[in-house]
Amino acid sequence: MLEKWLSEIEDLSTPHLADGCMATGYPIRSAPAGIQALRPGQRIAGRAQPVRHVGSIDIFFEAIDQMPGSAVLVVDNDGRMDEACIGDIVLLEAKAAGATGFVLWGLHRDSAELRQIDFPVFSLGSLPNGPQRLHARPVDAFERAIVGAQVVTPRDIVIGDTNGVLFIAEDKLEQIVSAAKVYRDTEARQLSAMRDGRSFRDLIRFPDYLAKRKVDPSYGLRVHLKAIAGAGEV
Repeated sequence: MLEKWLSEIEDLSTPHLADGCMATGYPIRSAPAGIQALRPGQRIAGRAQPVRHVGSIDIFFEAIDQMPGSAVLVVDNDGRMDEACIGDIVLLEAKAAGATGFVLWGLHRDSAELRQIDFPVFSLGSLPNGPQRLHARPVDAFERAIVGAQVVTPRDIVIGDTNGVLFIAEDKLEQIVSAAKVYRDTEARQLSAMRDGRSFRDLIRFPDYLAKRKVDPSYGLRVHLKAIAGAGEV
């Protein structure tokens, strides 16, 4: 079943999925804006495999050994800006084992080599030096990773593209994807109409909205859009 919804996600952007979260009432769990793809156009989608970095690359090899197929390794390095936590060796090992990419709450190195490998990496940036420390490993090193304000577990699905990275609970995925497809299709119709010369204000009956808001200041644009969508007008 997960494979089906991952296939559906291929035609959805992270903004569509964020709109789907909002429509279904689920929190939008996004990574910090500073986490960006190493190469433009890179995209990831897969089950999260958390790993909490403590200063040595062996923890990544253990995570790779136990990850499910097509996993995204979500690396918690505390958002540190004083060390890189992965490079080309870890990347190649994960790729060969069937991972689909990395999301780093931290930095990478070997940028030229990583670009040549062309395997999805989303990180805070690059730095030449690796870690010069070794901390005690937490008991839940493979059970959760913190990325900004988000706690990511193996029950989460990771989706990343040019716009950023989202984390969606697997048991909410079907509802969110279904709602996101509605947003995508509505937006496509609107953009097509705008290319044909219609204004967005015309499409959403903006003068009607202003008239209703004048009578009722609590009448918001989201309520208006939902009302006209319910009438099949957008």
